[in-house]
Amino acid sequence: MTRGPRPFGGGYNDLMADIGMDARPPLLPARAALYLDFDGTLAAFAPHPDGVTVKESLPVLLSGLRERLGGAVALVTRRSLASLDSLIATDRFPGAGLHGLELRRSAGEASPVHATSVAAALAEKLRRRFADDPRVVIEDKGPAVALHYRRARARADECIAAMREFVAGTDLEVIAGHAVIEARPHGTDKGGALRKLAAEPPFADRQPVFVGDDATDEDGFRAAAELGGYGIKVGPGASVARYRMDTVEDVHEWLRESLGALAPGGSS
Repeated sequence: MTRGPRPFGGGYNDLMADIGMDARPPLLPARAALYLDFDGTLAAFAPHPDGVTVKESLPVLLSGLRERLGGAVALVTRRSLASLDSLIATDRFPGAGLHGLELRRSAGEASPVHATSVAAALAEKLRRRFADDPRVVIEDKGPAVALHYRRARARADECIAAMREFVAGTDLEVIAGHAVIEARPHGTDKGGALRKLAAEPPFADRQPVFVGDDATDEDGFRAAAELGGYGIKVGPGASVARYRMDTVEDVHEWLRESLGALAPGGSS
């Protein structure tokens, strides 16, 4: 039987002390603040980032959890918030886009971000390098650039090497994900985004729970643990997260069960 989380406020070492990281997470407690990655966590990957589809039940599920958790549900993603809003068109959620460059503290407007000449030049260099292969997708996000090779995995090493070559000497840093290599401004990560959100209502004074699937989410797992919560890793691979789920479908099931437990008369 999986044990529940330690009392809110425990240290990171205490959180990790006596439970295997492969354990399935407990259901969300009533005092949780829930932070969710999107691609690979709430929605399955697609060959092209614009091809991702969202289950019709997902917005309703997230809205229900937001109501039960006093508004403390945020989406923290490498996507822009505009891209996220187009996929979950029925509602807007607080959260962070572009690894935290964009921040939306409520369901209102996000903090503005601006394209940079460095990122624009990088995107153009990548377009020229891979102009012969439509399977390689260059995603210009304004201040950040992603190079997707999901449909050209044989060119993974070449894509990674090209990104590192072109980023060298700039104010950008490189981070890898699932079949993607991305350049973003130094010092920008999902852990920083979580800390900013956690400092203000409705997230303040709640136990942070961060759910994500790849390397960009590790900073979120660390931040959640440092603030007395825990991380949940989706899929295989080493992680600092305390718990693990295997698939996007597992995440949806866990969210549904948590919502049921949080309802009046539930077990939470």
